[in-house]
Amino acid sequence: MLHSYPKRVHFLLLALTAIVATFPLWGKAVFGGQADFILEKLTLMLILALFAMSLDLLVGIVGLVSLGHALFFGLGAYTLALASPEFSPASLWWMLPLVMAVAAAAALGVGLLVIRTKGIFFIMTTLAFGQMLYYLVSTSPFTGGTDGVFIMFRPSLAVGETSLLNLDDPYVFFYFCLGVLATGYLFLRWLTRSYFGQVLDGIHDNEHRMQALGYATHGYKLIAFVISGVLAAIAGMLAAMQYGFANPAQLGWHTSGEVLMMLILGGMGTVFGPILGAFAYEILLFLYEHLTTHWPILMGLTIIVAVLVLPRGIAGLIVAPPGKAEPSKAPWLRRLVGKGAAASPPEVTKRRVQS
Repeated sequence: MLHSYPKRVHFLLLALTAIVATFPLWGKAVFGGQADFILEKLTLMLILALFAMSLDLLVGIVGLVSLGHALFFGLGAYTLALASPEFSPASLWWMLPLVMAVAAAAALGVGLLVIRTKGIFFIMTTLAFGQMLYYLVSTSPFTGGTDGVFIMFRPSLAVGETSLLNLDDPYVFFYFCLGVLATGYLFLRWLTRSYFGQVLDGIHDNEHRMQALGYATHGYKLIAFVISGVLAAIAGMLAAMQYGFANPAQLGWHTSGEVLMMLILGGMGTVFGPILGAFAYEILLFLYEHLTTHWPILMGLTIIVAVLVLPRGIAGLIVAPPGKAEPSKAPWLRRLVGKGAAASPPEVTKRRVQS
């Protein structure tokens, strides 16, 4: 899953990025009066794509299925809402680091308690933490209860009195979200291709073997858990900026379930798959909602068909078309986790020193 992708993947990603980035140029000509609405939906897709990528680091790369990932998404939204001044916009220069710090602290605290669990126990403990924060926010007066908290001003990005970006402009905010998503993708792509990412891949395949070779697997998983939580919080902050409020629904288990379905549609463990999944999910959701009031049934059937027909999601079709084998992992990783010829500890140690 951490291999170099075929050239067709890069060409497709560049083409899709170009289409989305140039939407303001051709959107009105194609959609007319609906262009502003489509722009808003595209911005939401970019935000959800970042949210889905953050979960993919846990589910697809490390192999930890979480049903409480919305905890960090909602935490980012509420941090923005509660920390913003009442009568003036907050500065993004300090708001973004604050959101990241709060999310990192929360992820570290939760991770220390849940990271040693596995399988269904990890799923249920993450779900429990997410629901605890959901009920805390829903019943607390300072968070607005079930009504949530409204954000009167979007954060500003300025140097002194000079505004660098007018984030109140929907087109500027659209490109800002696109830039954040691209930065997140490049960061995760670099991370998964690094030595750290290769170790995470080994933990996903055979954690016991990695432990036997001397790797502190719990520490690696905890770091991945914190990074995943921070990225999810940034996505939550962007969602709150777009709609101007933070709501308990952003913390609910169904939000975690929706982003998990995006991973299933797009393909787990590929970094770019969650982006495709987020766009595909939102497009299907829009079509189904306008087709029938029973759209959840259609969405559920779609996910079932995707699991049966596309076990590796949309990304699996692109990376390894039917009839072609998926590129293999790094040779040293195959030997570490037992996928190929076993390597003795001295050989591994020698290779590690040489690298």
